[in-house]
Amino acid sequence: MTRPILALDADGVLVDLHIGYARAWQQAFGVALVERDPQAYWPADRWAVEPIDAEQRLLLRAQFERPEMWESLPAIAGAVEACHRLDEAGYELVCVTALQERFQSARLRNLKALGFPIRRVVATGHAEGQRSPKADAILALRPVAFVDDYIAYMRGMPTEVHTALVLRAPNGSPNFGEELKLVRSVHQDLADFADHWLGPSAAA
Repeated sequence: MTRPILALDADGVLVDLHIGYARAWQQAFGVALVERDPQAYWPADRWAVEPIDAEQRLLLRAQFERPEMWESLPAIAGAVEACHRLDEAGYELVCVTALQERFQSARLRNLKALGFPIRRVVATGHAEGQRSPKADAILALRPVAFVDDYIAYMRGMPTEVHTALVLRAPNGSPNFGEELKLVRSVHQDLADFADHWLGPSAAA
């Protein structure tokens, strides 16, 4: 029997890119970053980073071009357990990520190593615009729900899909304003979504 699909974003929902950013900085410059604002939405705001020039920016960016970067991120607290609850409730979990396609297998290896019950990753690439780069993937997958932490990625989603926004950290967050109308439910993290989706008895 085919199981209903739940589509889940990775960075900010399943895994912690903020930690990855700090690791990339240390790899590039040999300096361990100090946390400045644990409630910052963007990695560059969370850590006490120094201004860098164009050449240094290229060096930092190069760290994100390494597959090792994307296969070694830590799980967000409670995310693995939330996924197991959803899996055990009968849902097939598919990760839909804005990574470039060449990192798709690295992302899957990362999720498997962390113990996520996820066997499929769809990498869409990142693009800003009036339609989410993930919209075509969601249209093809036809999930019952799509969970992401970036409001812009809710643009152009099929109306029959339950769109769930994870707010995560509030400081500097882009998740505000009129576009909140694009989502059907709002949650602090994936565990909170699982509680909502599975109902009070599952959360008990």
